[in-house]
Amino acid sequence: MQLTPEIIRRGLDAAIEQAEKGWSEGGIPIGSALLDESGAVVAAGHNMRVQSGDPTAHAEVSCIRNAGRRRDWRRLTLVSTLSPCPMCSGTAILFKVPRVVIGEHRTFMGAEDWMRANGIQLTLVDDARCIALMERLQREKPDLWAEDIGE
Repeated sequence: MQLTPEIIRRGLDAAIEQAEKGWSEGGIPIGSALLDESGAVVAAGHNMRVQSGDPTAHAEVSCIRNAGRRRDWRRLTLVSTLSPCPMCSGTAILFKVPRVVIGEHRTFMGAEDWMRANGIQLTLVDDARCIALMERLQREKPDLWAEDIGE
């Protein structure tokens, strides 16, 4: 699959919509989407840690859970508003997702080197909307942000 600007935008728009949903629910504004080979969104999810009380309910994990049982992981693309943490990166590695699109990594750098070392193609967008979501979280709810990254 070739990641065209249109496909990247479609995935990132879906992930941002999820991040905004999480924020509106009182949670952490991180969203994720999973795209098939045509660029269609097959699943989406947002960080549900606050809402569910589940510390593993990160956006990428929620998205992959929402995708259900599949056999086409090696043909999908995972899109996240924020650089995936080690747990979420490990999930992408485990299911052999070949491509990950990252909305931004200025506010948090995840396990990008580990994903690359495992053959995952990364595309960094550096999207202003994604940066604004995380900067707002860090400014308005610093304790929640610290909890989410394990501090």
